[in-house]
Amino acid sequence: MFRRRESVPFSFVAEADRFRSNVAPPPAPRASVPELLGRSLVGLTVVAGLVGSLLLGLPALDSEQPASHGRQSEASQGR
Repeated sequence: MFRRRESVPFSFVAEADRFRSNVAPPPAPRASVPELLGRSLVGLTVVAGLVGSLLLGLPALDSEQPASHGRQSEASQGR
């Protein structure tokens, strides 16, 4: 049996390696000084937020403190 060649819309897929372009895209523009400062400021803000949340959350994660759900308040002692 003869193999039929692909129809026109899909023939370019098999031959795509032959038609690769040798034109390079233009280089990306370099970031200006204000853009670099803004990016670093955003990065520092994110890092500071993570460090602050860790510092504020560490006391809640401390396992040496006794559980407070078994205590009664002073107001309920007289009842």
